[in-house]
Amino acid sequence: MTCVVLDSEALSALAGRNSKRQREVRAALAVALRLGREVIVPAVVLAELYRGRGRSALIDACLSRETGLAVRDTDRAFARLVGGILATASIGSEMMVDAHVVAAAVERGAGLLLTGDPGDLEKLAAPYRNLTVVSIA
Repeated sequence: MTCVVLDSEALSALAGRNSKRQREVRAALAVALRLGREVIVPAVVLAELYRGRGRSALIDACLSRETGLAVRDTDRAFARLVGGILATASIGSEMMVDAHVVAAAVERGAGLLLTGDPGDLEKLAAPYRNLTVVSIA
């Protein structure tokens, strides 16, 4: 089943002010929920965005108000998958957060990866034909 996975930029857009990016993410989430698809945010994405009281409060408020967002914690099996994605792409740990985004979709068998910066995700997702990187404006 196809899931939707949010990277840091997509979640940041969702949590931020009304913008074209936010409307695009909201539209994607509405479609996903209507179709019964999972919407996933890897926990490491939260770690990347939690940057102080004000910013952290925005992210927490977003997670509280948006229905259907599931946070994917990193356990040992998931960490192994993330490491494998990085190794397959011959990329170092500088793309660790992006690899978690890709891994969340790989784990579900297929997925749409919402991002404001598609280049890195496209590199990591290239071996997986069942993943689609979707750039938000």
